[in-house]
Amino acid sequence: MSRFRSLIAVIVIAGSFAPSVQAQSTTQFDNAHFDLRYRMVGPARGGRVTTVMGVPSEPRTFYMGVASGGLWKTTDAGSSWIPISDGKIPVGSMGSIDVSISNPNIIYVGTGSDDIRSNVSTGRGVYKSTDAGATWSFVGLRDAGQIGAVRIDPTNPDIVYVAAIGNAFTTNTERGVFRTRDGGRTWAKVLYLSDSTGAADLELQPGHPNVIYAGMWHGVRKPWTIISGAREGGLYKSIDGGDHWSKLTNGLPSDLFGKSNIAVTAANPDRVYALIEAKPGGGLYRSDDAGEHWSLTSNNPQLITRPFYYVALAADPTNADVVYGGAENFYKSTDGGRTFRTLRTPHGDNHDMWINPHDGNVMIQANDGGANVSLDGGATWSTQENQPTSEIYSVAIDNQFPYRLYGAQQDNETLIVPSLPLNSGRIAEWRTGPGCETGPIMPNITNPDTVYASCKGQFSRMSLRTGQEKQYWVGAQSLYGSPPSDLIYRFQRVSPLELSPHDSHVIYYGSQYVHRTRDEGVTWERISPDLTAHDPRYQAVVSGGPITRDVTGEEVYSTLYAIRESPLQKGLIWTGSNDGPVYVTRDNGKTWTNVTPRDLPPGGRVQTIEPSPHHAGSAYIAVYRYLVGDFAPYIYRTDDYGRSWTRLTDGRNGIPADDPTRVVREDPVRAGLLYAGTEFGMFISFDNGGHWSPFQFNLPVTPITDINIHDGDMVLSTQGRAFWIMDDLAPVRDWNDGIASSSAHLFSPRTSYRLHYRANPVSDRGNSSSAPEYPRSGAMIDYYFAHAPEGAVTLEILDAKGNVVRSFASTATPNRGADATSEAVQEEDAPRRRPAATTLTSHQGLNRFIWDLTYPGPRQSATRPAGGGGPEAVPGAYRVRLTVAASGATQAWSATRPLVLKPDPRVTRDGVTIADMREQFDHNMRVRNLVTDVNVAVSRIRAAQARLKGPTGAAADTLQKLAAIAAKLETPPIRYSEPQLQGNITYLYGMTNGADQKIGRDAIQRYRTLRAELDVQLA
Repeated sequence: MSRFRSLIAVIVIAGSFAPSVQAQSTTQFDNAHFDLRYRMVGPARGGRVTTVMGVPSEPRTFYMGVASGGLWKTTDAGSSWIPISDGKIPVGSMGSIDVSISNPNIIYVGTGSDDIRSNVSTGRGVYKSTDAGATWSFVGLRDAGQIGAVRIDPTNPDIVYVAAIGNAFTTNTERGVFRTRDGGRTWAKVLYLSDSTGAADLELQPGHPNVIYAGMWHGVRKPWTIISGAREGGLYKSIDGGDHWSKLTNGLPSDLFGKSNIAVTAANPDRVYALIEAKPGGGLYRSDDAGEHWSLTSNNPQLITRPFYYVALAADPTNADVVYGGAENFYKSTDGGRTFRTLRTPHGDNHDMWINPHDGNVMIQANDGGANVSLDGGATWSTQENQPTSEIYSVAIDNQFPYRLYGAQQDNETLIVPSLPLNSGRIAEWRTGPGCETGPIMPNITNPDTVYASCKGQFSRMSLRTGQEKQYWVGAQSLYGSPPSDLIYRFQRVSPLELSPHDSHVIYYGSQYVHRTRDEGVTWERISPDLTAHDPRYQAVVSGGPITRDVTGEEVYSTLYAIRESPLQKGLIWTGSNDGPVYVTRDNGKTWTNVTPRDLPPGGRVQTIEPSPHHAGSAYIAVYRYLVGDFAPYIYRTDDYGRSWTRLTDGRNGIPADDPTRVVREDPVRAGLLYAGTEFGMFISFDNGGHWSPFQFNLPVTPITDINIHDGDMVLSTQGRAFWIMDDLAPVRDWNDGIASSSAHLFSPRTSYRLHYRANPVSDRGNSSSAPEYPRSGAMIDYYFAHAPEGAVTLEILDAKGNVVRSFASTATPNRGADATSEAVQEEDAPRRRPAATTLTSHQGLNRFIWDLTYPGPRQSATRPAGGGGPEAVPGAYRVRLTVAASGATQAWSATRPLVLKPDPRVTRDGVTIADMREQFDHNMRVRNLVTDVNVAVSRIRAAQARLKGPTGAAADTLQKLAAIAAKLETPPIRYSEPQLQGNITYLYGMTNGADQKIGRDAIQRYRTLRAELDVQLA
């Protein structure tokens, strides 16, 4: 498991990258000190949750395990959720949770969702917490694949049972029912049928934990099919804690047996329910004698829709006749399972449920929209809009300012999410777009009002202004229900869409062919032959056999999965299919060449293609093959239009040997700087793929589905944790041997914009808030120290004339080593007891400071200097100067870099000019000084009044005169008192500091009036 920890990264730096240039030198760099952060930008809408659990003794505490987004906890019945596995469990896919009844601080979680749809993410074993989720430790079964159930003995938390489905994509022996009697130190396989049949569920009999029921399932996922069921499965029972098992047959299906879910009730421990996929005989079964005899109580087909994905079942522990079943809808029976009524939940596609054994009205339920809690038996549910766990297939960016992110959320609508708040201080105003859950969705490259999208293989075009979505389905054939062999065009559920970077009217779309339109989909032309392997063995397959037909387009094999046109050469188009082949055309589709890497094993999915933005003949592909049982990473590079390829991932050069790769991108500014997203996180290469290093930082472990580099930011879509952005890649792009070998370095800040919005608080982990995270508005300034400096560090902002605008200083922290962190930033001339709102760090490695673009604010008193928050800087040229004071034998060091500040382009479009902002600045500085003057005057009067308290004679006359002046300056401390000079001046100061604007004439005149009135009092 060490590969999941923060590793010492080997970063290889190359100079000017041409295809033949190799790495010139290597630099050791500790990733932990390259202090960059990702920020979550939402949406806060929930995604697929596969497992939930509550704490009987804490009726408002619940846990949810997201399909590929980690483990979360609520202590307020779902009003808020926090992730508790981030940075602690190195896998995002959750299969089952259980909390010890005898000690609720002890929790076990089995990773690997048991709902093995086509994008299921694999598990990596069992984890244990002994402090209610604060910390976690790995306790084994790493190769158990997908885990369907974890059950803790209610009398002894060291005894735990695990139902392991196993590797869903190939055969393996680590499947079946496992037991530990020593808290996870060792495990015994106590029920095993074969290397292709695992355990989907198990339950302990209430009051008799040695009585165990298990459902055995032959479930296999392939790219071309889902196989659910065989004659080998069935229900099993043990009465001696798993030492011996017997198959239950009396009254149960005896032929093809598929996935099952079991429920037992404490209200009648001999009452057992089982929801079974079978042929013949699927439905809900009940036993009233602890499994000896069974009867079919309901064969309602809605209970067993798509059983490989659902089969949710829960029995009320307080009423044996109440049982719940979940599939696409959620159902409740109050007569022992004979009849069911629909119970509304916040979202469909239901996966799990838990009911408090002390109160049948307290429950939590899981579905494709998240987890929801009810305290009134399901009459009302908690919100799902507070759990940013959406599964997003890809991300596209538009050309607006601020830019928007476009993606499709699994089992929900498409998303258009702003990178920054559109209206000051408000939560991200994300909206839906065209298409549906599968996407992709992309804006027109010149007109973001027009958005193109796909829905399960069908293309559409929407005008966001009108809201109308026009359907232009290629081939106009219904795609659901038909095997690939019966389709005119083999469109995958997630079909590739590419907008030409050279012509905004040209759009490419992929079936087994490349289709092109020049009129936004009204007419399509086919510009390629079949570019897939098209093995006939996988074309007539009806997915879902041998029991339940499931043909939804996910298993359409031999279809294109990636299309990209070179940004450097028009008509140079690359394709990759979900069955392996890579093709290229250099003549706009007239001829195509199969350029599949010779050493790439067949059958894998070419998930992404990246034409190099620097060399026309160079391209990269990311292939993942775990759907065919191969978890190795496959990233390739070609520098000769595909004639030859170099594999960039051998399992020893940074990306682990069992970490499947989903996406690779080359930095558009620095050639050879690569970013890779895998099943378990982010990686970076500085030498064109020769070596890779973790690039995870605070990003939660979740599959990375796409990467988009835009305007100096890295934008990510994830399968389980929504959208994330790393702001400003400038220090990454600039990093080289010279910087690494220097004692200190100040990076050139990127162009900054004068923006107005209120950033929401970002936690230390950067991802515990359910709301989108916004950085503080301002200029990002990055600097690097080889070692934490002993001398004080000062950062100064200079205007074009060299005048100091702001000055910040950190308190040195000598002899604290690599983990040193500096004190909170201080204004250099401010008392040390008054930290400002931001921090100027001086630790080893990369440091980032954000200047909020303000000048010093007004002085608060005669003894309290100005802090931050003054008038905003006018757009123009500035400089940044970083200084490290001499200390001991260490000499002083200083560096200066230019900083360009630009206005918000939306503001200039609204008619506000830089001249207006200059006038505004001058006015605000005058009013600021006026505020200072009145504050200082009030401070002096108060000090004199305190000094002259209780006087006689001349001192009494002085005190009386001071009181008269104070009455003119200070507003009485009574609500709604008539404001005096200090209140009126402060009121004026707040009038023109909140927006970029032309100063109103009344504000100017009011300043003159107040200035004159204050001068009279000061005289």
